[in-house]
Amino acid sequence: MRITIVVLMLIAIIAFVGSAIAVPPGKTVEYEKSELGKVVFDGKIHMDKGLKCNDCHTKIFQMKKGTQEIKMADMNKGQNCGTCHNGEKAFKSSDPASCKRCHKK
Repeated sequence: MRITIVVLMLIAIIAFVGSAIAVPPGKTVEYEKSELGKVVFDGKIHMDKGLKCNDCHTKIFQMKKGTQEIKMADMNKGQNCGTCHNGEKAFKSSDPASCKRCHKK
């Protein structure tokens, strides 16, 4: 019984550590499927604003890259990134002046 508990605890710790460092400091995640240029997500920028990974994961996003299709139309309706990027909490995703903040040519 103790071995089972220890094994389950190790699995939980490994899963937590793996998800907690999904985008390690100094690294970015890039999404290439955009007509406006690739979108670069830098977790440090969000962390510097006081956010933690679990503020968005898994409430808004799944942890694994590629599990959700992110579209500007959905974002502008307040879904995915648009949950916070609504012009109140953070810059508005539908503001043309903000495009270059995420889209990199």
